[in-house]
Amino acid sequence: MNCKELKEKISSGAFDKTFEMLYGADNTAKARYSKAVDEFCKLYGDRENLRLFSAPGRTEIGGNHTDHQHGAVIAASVDLDVIAVVSENKDGKVRIKSEGYPEDVIDINDLEVKKEQFGKAAALIRGVLAKFSEAGFKLSGFDAYTTSNVLKGSGLSSSAAFEVLVSNIVNGLFCDNKVDAVTIAKYSQFSENVYFGKPSGLLDQMASSVGGFTFADFNDPSDPKVEKIDFDIDDTPYQLCVVDTGGNHSDLTQDYADITVECREISNALGVDFLRDADRSLFVSKMKELREKFGDRAVLRAIHFFNENDRVFEQEKALKENNIEEFIRLVDESGESSYKCLQNLFPVSNAKEQGLSLAVVLSKQFLNGKGTARVHGGGFAGTIQCYVPKDRFKEYKEMIESVFGENSCVPLKIRPVGGYEIK
Repeated sequence: MNCKELKEKISSGAFDKTFEMLYGADNTAKARYSKAVDEFCKLYGDRENLRLFSAPGRTEIGGNHTDHQHGAVIAASVDLDVIAVVSENKDGKVRIKSEGYPEDVIDINDLEVKKEQFGKAAALIRGVLAKFSEAGFKLSGFDAYTTSNVLKGSGLSSSAAFEVLVSNIVNGLFCDNKVDAVTIAKYSQFSENVYFGKPSGLLDQMASSVGGFTFADFNDPSDPKVEKIDFDIDDTPYQLCVVDTGGNHSDLTQDYADITVECREISNALGVDFLRDADRSLFVSKMKELREKFGDRAVLRAIHFFNENDRVFEQEKALKENNIEEFIRLVDESGESSYKCLQNLFPVSNAKEQGLSLAVVLSKQFLNGKGTARVHGGGFAGTIQCYVPKDRFKEYKEMIESVFGENSCVPLKIRPVGGYEIK
């Protein structure tokens, strides 16, 4: 399809059922995709082979900072996503223009790691291409225009969504969609770890790629146990949402790194590389020695991991049994553990900035035991996650936005699919 044909197909309602599946009752999808087609055509001219792709952000459901210790997690894809208009080319170049950012151009014959690109989108693109090439797929070039409504710094994982989007484009254009969703997640993580220079677990990419409610056990990270959970939160009395408290993420690298460093100190002292493999009775017996050597915070963070990892399996059971009240109770426990043990609600370097703590306290006061609120994602700044009774959501939104600003409270819909080509 060329630009005109694709726009006509969008406006005619040909994709309406797909849009409803991805975005629910939101009626802005047509305009959003049509605008993206327009922008592509301005940049790259009219083409006869235009295609549409989408990859969602994710919300963490269970397992706060467990994945990097080979623990278990539950996550879910959401209705906020990165979309792309794409056309294959034959010049061996990958060009991606993301709304609001300069165009990235990658030569498919130059896929080595470039340290000067650490932290940049070009690195993510190059890393994905390199992994597919390493797997034996013959790549060509393509042009793409992307736009995203995944909130940056929100814990909804905009970078993972972008990686998964690029992976799905490559899979669709050059691999006949032979690469499964779990492998796409691994390729995306590889790109972020090796080419982007950011150590991360597999949670974000797995949730974005697989879609829906997803349980993942990383006891063997090379072959994680992944299972979709048949659960529809729309059928419960609660509205899931996140609240963006603002805050600066730019100086938090050390705070995030300290968590993994301190967990590694404890695990190594127990004779293993990761806390998932540690003997908990040995941990308890050596606690006096561990706190003297590594400090109380490291010990508390290890306690969080042990309890949080167990809690994920309990949450999985509650969701499978459709026991929403037990699930909410466990979410509340998880939030309290993150607050008191993991201690990732504010950076110690800037104790005056405690937006996450304030948002949690205000939310829990408002909810008064009916629903709950917790830190969402990496922590230290950004968002909290809330489960609010639907009949009080409007009131809650007004209350929390009076403190954190208009549109800071974002209701989420769980979408049933991950990375996706819209046909």
